[in-house]
Amino acid sequence: MGTETTQTGGGPRRTVMTPAAGRALEAAGKLFYERGIHAVGVDLIAAEAGVTKKTLYDRFGSKEQLVVEYLADRDERWRAFLTRWLEELEARDAEPDAAARILAVFDASRAWTAEHSTKGCSMVNAHAEISDPSHPAHPIITGQKRWMLDLFTRLAGEVDQGRAEELGRSLMLLHEGALVAHGLQIFDDPVAEAGRRARELLHVHGR
Repeated sequence: MGTETTQTGGGPRRTVMTPAAGRALEAAGKLFYERGIHAVGVDLIAAEAGVTKKTLYDRFGSKEQLVVEYLADRDERWRAFLTRWLEELEARDAEPDAAARILAVFDASRAWTAEHSTKGCSMVNAHAEISDPSHPAHPIITGQKRWMLDLFTRLAGEVDQGRAEELGRSLMLLHEGALVAHGLQIFDDPVAEAGRRARELLHVHGR
């Protein structure tokens, strides 16, 4: 059986999932995140997933495509998690102000990292190994970060329209720096600390 893929909207080529492919992706994701992408070989992924190498190559075609699926899956799950978090804020408070929505992003990140990202941001970690823009997974990494910057900038515009870009970048730097510090485990709860700094920054801009 040959590799089955889909591609929509100019995004990365994606693999059509079967139960065996799903097991392989789950195993690959766990190994890539815990050990690093370059350190993990196809043999180990196949063994952990309980599938043959032939099945793995039939479904994904290459290790590169497994990396694409791993990062795309993480990205999709994070975006869905954050969207739900912001929707729940809207449900609790019919008209939350922009500052509350921005701070909710930091709260969501704190919850996500505690459960899913004990070793730091998967995109940042992957970029340390995949810096070549021609790699098919590279646009997923940079795409997530651009999406976060766009989100912060849009929300910042509701706080201070005249300085939306500047404030959005400052919030992005706080957020991403906190994710890196979380992975390094230099001090406790850096995402919460970043949220407090964001609150101070928003107070200044909201005056």
